[in-house]
This record gives sequence, C-alpha cells and structure tokens, in this order.
Amino acid sequence: MYNTVKLVHSYWAYLVLIVLIIATVNAIIKSVKGKDYEAKDFRISLFTLIVSHIQLLIGFLLYFVSPRFDLFGEIGMGGVMKDAVHRLYLVEHPLINIIAVVLITIGYSKHKKKLTSKSKLKIIAIFYTIALVLFLSRIPWSVWPN
Repeated sequence: MYNTVKLVHSYWAYLVLIVLIIATVNAIIKSVKGKDYEAKDFRISLFTLIVSHIQLLIGFLLYFVSPRFDLFGEIGMGGVMKDAVHRLYLVEHPLINIIAVVLITIGYSKHKKKLTSKSKLKIIAIFYTIALVLFLSRIPWSVWPN
C-alpha cells in the first residue's frame, strides 16, 4: 500500500504544480495587463484548489502509512530533527506544504469576496505565488518522483 500511495502522491504532484503554475501565471499576467476577471479564471483557481486539496489528503495518507513515521517512536523527535533527511520528510515537507495549501484556500476564499477584476486577480496572484514558492522549496528533488 505504501508504494502505491507514494507513487500516486508523486505523480499527482506534477498535476498540482502544473495547475498552480498556470493559475499563478494567468493571475499575474492578467493583473499586470489590467484585463478582466472571467469565468475561465474562476475555473482555473477552483481547479487549483481542488487538486491541491486532493494532494493534501494523499499526503496525509502517505505520511501515516510511511515506514518513516515509526521513527518518531524509535529515535524520538530530537533524533528526527538532527537528521536532515528525516526532518525533511517528517517535518519540513508536510508542514510547509500544509501551509501552502492553506494559502491557496485563503487566496481562493478572499478572491471570491472582492468585487473588481483587479483585486480578484491580485489576491490570486499573491497567495498562489507564495504557495508555489513554498511547494517548490520543500520538494525532495533528489528523489522525486521515485
């Protein structure tokens, strides 16, 4: 089960990154050019929200079925924090990516309350860009997508 969930989590991450990049670039370009917020922009931001939440759920499942999770009991939190690889997989990657999904959720929720195209696109651009940077900062590039 672990290997299957890990594989799904790894490949779903491609979809999340692609959609998040599209949503972010779309919002930045339209915001800078002063273009109107359209139904297509709403669908892009909503799809980004949905795929990121699905990835979060897959990640939670992976976290708790992972053999690494047992390290908390074996070497304790201090031991996990002393090892860079264990810290990345058990603390940094999950925590930063949860924060990124929260930022996507906040950005999506806040943009719906705005009345003008400029403010809607600006909110999406800001929150989704920060989330994208956070995602990219905590991907274990040396082993991804293995």
